[in-house]
Amino acid sequence: MSLIVAEATSAKPLFSYRKFWAQRFGKAPFLPMSRQEMDELGWDSCDIILVTGDAYIDHPSFGMAIIGRLLEAQGFRVGIIAQPDWRDASPYKVLGKPNLYFGVTSGNMDSMVNRYTSDRRLRHNDSYTPGGEGGKRPDRAVVVYAQRCREAFPDVPIVLGGIEASLRRIAHYDYWSDKVRRSILLDAKGDLLLYGNAERALVEVSHRIAKGGIKQDFSDIRGLAIVRDATPEGFVEYPADDLDAPDEGRQRKRSQDDGEKSVIRLPGYEQVAGDREAYARASRVLHRESNPGNARPLVQRHGDKEVWLTAPPIPLTMAEMDAVYELSFARAPHPSYGDAKIPAWEMIRHSITIMRGCFGGCSFCSITEHEGRIIQSRSEGSILREIETIRDTSKDFTGIISDVGGPTANMYRIACKDKETEALCRRPSCVYPDICKNLDTSHDPLIQLYRKARAIPGVKKVMVASGVRYDLAVRSPTYIRELVEHHVGGYLKIAPEHTEDGPLSKMMKPGIGSYDRFKEIFDAAAQAAKKKYFLIPYFIAAHPGTSDEDMMNLALWLKKNNYRADQVQTYLPSPMALSTAMYHSGFNPLKPVRRGASEPVDAVKGLRQRRLHKAFLRYHDAENWPVLRDALKAMGRADLIGPGKHQLVPTWQPAGTGLGGEGRRVAPKSSLRKDGAHKFTTKGVLSKKPR
Repeated sequence: MSLIVAEATSAKPLFSYRKFWAQRFGKAPFLPMSRQEMDELGWDSCDIILVTGDAYIDHPSFGMAIIGRLLEAQGFRVGIIAQPDWRDASPYKVLGKPNLYFGVTSGNMDSMVNRYTSDRRLRHNDSYTPGGEGGKRPDRAVVVYAQRCREAFPDVPIVLGGIEASLRRIAHYDYWSDKVRRSILLDAKGDLLLYGNAERALVEVSHRIAKGGIKQDFSDIRGLAIVRDATPEGFVEYPADDLDAPDEGRQRKRSQDDGEKSVIRLPGYEQVAGDREAYARASRVLHRESNPGNARPLVQRHGDKEVWLTAPPIPLTMAEMDAVYELSFARAPHPSYGDAKIPAWEMIRHSITIMRGCFGGCSFCSITEHEGRIIQSRSEGSILREIETIRDTSKDFTGIISDVGGPTANMYRIACKDKETEALCRRPSCVYPDICKNLDTSHDPLIQLYRKARAIPGVKKVMVASGVRYDLAVRSPTYIRELVEHHVGGYLKIAPEHTEDGPLSKMMKPGIGSYDRFKEIFDAAAQAAKKKYFLIPYFIAAHPGTSDEDMMNLALWLKKNNYRADQVQTYLPSPMALSTAMYHSGFNPLKPVRRGASEPVDAVKGLRQRRLHKAFLRYHDAENWPVLRDALKAMGRADLIGPGKHQLVPTWQPAGTGLGGEGRRVAPKSSLRKDGAHKFTTKGVLSKKPR
């Protein structure tokens, strides 16, 4: 029997633990954020205090609410400190000293991604803050919050979690400082770090700390990062350099059959900080060792300490997923926020999470890195019950469920046909370069779910707003027809990301032909339904492996297909992603990384080139025409400058756009509308609509 099958059947069920003694206090209407609330609940102290960079919204779409309610269900008294001031330790004392530990997270997003654009410009809004106000969390929030918790109560253990900690668990390239940083566990001086979807580890760690404190061995718990002085006796170390050897798979199986305890040694922090090829190799190994069925522990030296990662967590069963999402959530923001609008809450308040994980493996995306590639789905009954709960308890429910989905819209209950095969698989993606023959791509369970959801009395419409994986959807024309006839509005957003094979191969995305097939089926379904629906494709500018010519060809494709992209995404290197390794190292970790024989990748780093790539995506915006003309001339493609349909930009420039005179913007009053948008009256040019 394979490792994953054996461990999945032996993994301790999430809700089988003997509850902590404090269960006698019952369930809180909201987890307390003040001493007054604690007093009203009859608490003299909290067992666990969670510190988060998000506003506290007691809803299962928010990680801190799931963690808090799960711990409450285990019998612990849990308090929340949401978006505390980080300038001194006082806000971290408001609930008193926790009996067991502080749990620290930046929130639903990495604090640096939340705070800065891909051009490293400061954002002035934050969707997870009341009023959408920016600046309510510090940069590198996990590190800062942990430091303040330590100042407040030096002897209280600190457990790190959430996406910021998860994606920074080893030495990682940090785009904002343009350097390789140490594991966040060391920088934050935490005691433990839980990575990925951490329910199993969280429950086990909490009960162990309650019984024996923090000074014990946690290394048998999956999904953890811990700090050690050295590799324990009895472990066999394998260097990362050898993992692409032709007989590595046979060696791995033989060592497992022999019961060998093995660990893979990644290149150390000092090495990856100074050697870009070593960084790419470490990234490749980390992602190869991500399948819970065959992954081994990883160890990485940081100075005189070892950061030890245990194997990835075993996915939750369907029954466990149901139980987690049916915990006693208040399904509302904490009352202390009053009538303040929290944009993220307004967007998801009537949406349903039906699954976790993604087997797409897109190299620029953190979903697979954080949630894993094994899909964890809820049962149909649990999802339908949540829709009924929204209908019956939400005062402003108008009959519209805004989304049923998750990381993707259409991976619900899709899985490998054989668990033994799944446990042995090393592919980073189940759908690239082609859909795996072992993947059951049936959309029937999802179609049946949609039909039952929209048949619930009081439900007028069930929308699908999550991203549709179109290369999967074309396997089920019936699913696409269901979308068109019942579950989309005037348009559907999907993400081909590019048209050219060069960047697509580095993104691990399918060729544009998959998009074309999806569009053909979608348009035919819309025509049959007599509805005017449109696809809105998303594209990425400046991804590693993208040349200026690639962006030019994408712009020509956009013009040929009459697309004008208003929302443009410039590639942002997030911590630990494979694309980030390409960006930083200049090597391709999707291929073997060997000294002197690694595949090089050109990264688009200069601000001028990144803006040029973005300008190609918005070829129709007159503000971009001057830079595009210069670029086309430099590329030897001046033939694309002119008024023809086959040409990209015209030779003339409307008044009030681009640069005029001595570098000043020309905006004569006659060219301005009352709303401030430029009005172009030149023949053949449409008026520019305000965005």
